[in-house]
Amino acid sequence: METITVLYIILAAIVALALVVLQYVYKQKAKSKIYLLLAFFRFIGVFGVLLLLINPQFSQKSYSLEKPNLVILADNSSSISESGDEIKELISELKSSPEISSRFKISDYHFGNELGVHDSLTFKDKNTNIYKSLTALKDVFAREQTVTLLLSDGNQTIGQDYSYFKSDKNSTLYTVVLGDTTKYKDLSVGPILTNKYAFLKNKFPLETYISYQGNTAVSTTVTVKVNDRIAHRENLNFNSESNFKTLSINIDANTVGIKNLIVEISQLAEEQNITNNRRATSIEVIDEKTKIALIADILHPDLGTLKKAIESNEQREVIILKPNVAASILDEMDLFIFYQPTSSFKSSFDYAKSKNANTFIITGPHTDYLFLNEANLGFEIENGYPQQEVIALLNNAFSKYDISKFDLTDFPPLLSDAGPIIFQKPYETMLGAQIKGLNVQQPLLSVIEDNSKKQALLVGENLWKWRMQNFRNTGDFINFEEFMANLIRYLTSTKNKSRLNVEYEKVYEGSTNAIISATYFDEAFMFDPNAKMKIRVTNRKTNSSQDYPMVLKNGYFEADLSNLLAGEYDFKVSVINETKSETGSFVISEFDMENQFVSSDNLKMEKLALNSGGKQFYPSQIEDLKKELIENDNYVPTEKSIENIVSLIDFKFLLAIIVFAFAAEWFIRKYNGLI
Repeated sequence: METITVLYIILAAIVALALVVLQYVYKQKAKSKIYLLLAFFRFIGVFGVLLLLINPQFSQKSYSLEKPNLVILADNSSSISESGDEIKELISELKSSPEISSRFKISDYHFGNELGVHDSLTFKDKNTNIYKSLTALKDVFAREQTVTLLLSDGNQTIGQDYSYFKSDKNSTLYTVVLGDTTKYKDLSVGPILTNKYAFLKNKFPLETYISYQGNTAVSTTVTVKVNDRIAHRENLNFNSESNFKTLSINIDANTVGIKNLIVEISQLAEEQNITNNRRATSIEVIDEKTKIALIADILHPDLGTLKKAIESNEQREVIILKPNVAASILDEMDLFIFYQPTSSFKSSFDYAKSKNANTFIITGPHTDYLFLNEANLGFEIENGYPQQEVIALLNNAFSKYDISKFDLTDFPPLLSDAGPIIFQKPYETMLGAQIKGLNVQQPLLSVIEDNSKKQALLVGENLWKWRMQNFRNTGDFINFEEFMANLIRYLTSTKNKSRLNVEYEKVYEGSTNAIISATYFDEAFMFDPNAKMKIRVTNRKTNSSQDYPMVLKNGYFEADLSNLLAGEYDFKVSVINETKSETGSFVISEFDMENQFVSSDNLKMEKLALNSGGKQFYPSQIEDLKKELIENDNYVPTEKSIENIVSLIDFKFLLAIIVFAFAAEWFIRKYNGLI
């Protein structure tokens, strides 16, 4: 308690005493024991009220024993399924130990691709990300003493190298290696690198590698098949020193359609795991590219950004042209992008108009707005405005297609000198505009539809900054490139406006990411979240069908098809109690990363444990592990004190004493006729 507070309390006692003396000593001539009692109650009441006004604060300390955390982190991936019973037995034995329970707060977690709270182990996860799970636990128990037990075979399929993970200073990590650590002879095919699309009458590249684990010399044959037809065959020799071969070939694309590619190596006599002797993928051969003219009269980094983003889809080719390009070249184009047009663009504008071609116009400080407004494009832009920074705002009500996945987090502003836009044709805002923190109720990016013709209008430059920020946010350009790809897909599509739109991939690498999404609009073309949608998937080989519900997500419906086996499938998305439906087909390539491993990676697991101050154990050493946990002096409950500052006003009994004192004084005075 502070000195000034003590002085206030003394002063309060003096004031209370002075009032009592004035009331019951100075003014009362007759003195009796009753007056002394009344004086006592009056002093208590007045002093209590003054104390409440001063409201002194007191410190209270509470003590408790805090146990360190024991986090049991179990591998739930399919590669560990054969050791499933062993994992469950280990967890049960650790949790049932009274010595461990009395010393630790035990928490159960499991992991595959993601970290999850342990309820039941299924060993069905298709991927393993040890590093991500350890990082998540590090955040959860950041300020607490924690011992982590990692139960795994150490085989990670995705994510950063976990052997370089390091715990905090208040955390220790032990590893328990499961599975077979014996090193067997093994041949394996690496990931197949190829394009998603190839073009008819061209060659497409295929590259992979073959690796060998073993000490003796072996020979094998690698075969590449396209739709079960042998396209390439090669004999390979390996030994302990030469244990890696790269396979790089070019394959003819002779027919249109999806081509199933298989790379397979012959089995060794002593080989334990032959699952990794084969890998498959698919490629779609298409007849032609969509050619897009990017017309500009200035040099700007946006031009390269647009070209890279659009050409991330190999079905599209962007050609950068000058405004006065010959009509014979323009005749080959399917879409026209006009970057900051001026009067020099007149010939190319006229050509696009005569062809009734779809266009994408991007304006900026170099744009001639007078020329643009005279071109009769269905809009007019007021000019004469200064350059200013414009922040993009995502319009979640945009109905042409789903844009909800476009993440604008931390995206820098675009530079624009465009004034208000007056539209003469129906339009829809895709991205709104915010200037100096104010939503100006004007579109930054909009689309215009007039019968079969489509236009997009972006009133700002420096798209290259968006692409760079996308890389800073996620480490790749996917978010920005998919946004641009969807816009170009919309502008190049000749389909009429549809109430039901389906998004899917032609080829899925394994079933893990086999996701089909759809949007459905009512008759007013407003997104209908109340619609009931389903998808029927039919296996072409077996002709068997299965229905899946499509679950409502953020502005779209989604079906997770991760339980499907590899193969070719047809599907039909339909709206229940409606006639609307869409059909399509896709291929799931045969591949399970979890089945590619021959043995456990005990070396990485040991490195992980040592880097985090722990040790490595095996299931047979469970008693040694328990002894380490029980007898290690670093893992003992610690006494924790908590100091709470409590105000006197929180003490309810003081208020009760004050009320009692004044009530008693009144009653005694009333009883003795002093009132």
